[in-house]
Amino acid sequence: MHPRSQRTGVVAYITRDGSEIRELMHPAVHGNQNQSLAEATVLPGQTTALHRHLHSEELYHITSGQGLMRLGDEEFTIVPGDTVCIPPGTPHAVSNTGSEPLHILCCCAPPYSHEDTELL
Repeated sequence: MHPRSQRTGVVAYITRDGSEIRELMHPAVHGNQNQSLAEATVLPGQTTALHRHLHSEELYHITSGQGLMRLGDEEFTIVPGDTVCIPPGTPHAVSNTGSEPLHILCCCAPPYSHEDTELL
């Protein structure tokens, strides 16, 4: 277990919502305990599956690209510098509306798990 992670050494995988994820810091790998930090990539024209997390609160911080965030009954534009709080149990999805990949830093507390992700 290492308290430090390099993005270049992290292998990406596809989550249940269809986004490409790099787990930058996760208890199963790095030894931290109460949260996880990942980078999601949503390609141009792609929309993640509508889903919710039953226990985890998520914070999304947009680092590049642009998109449309669906959060509960709301929809709004997201651009670099935006941070969105997604309370546990709230349905959400992201669409990339631009021509470049949309990159999102995702912090989950408690840490992300596939079992906590419910597709809607």
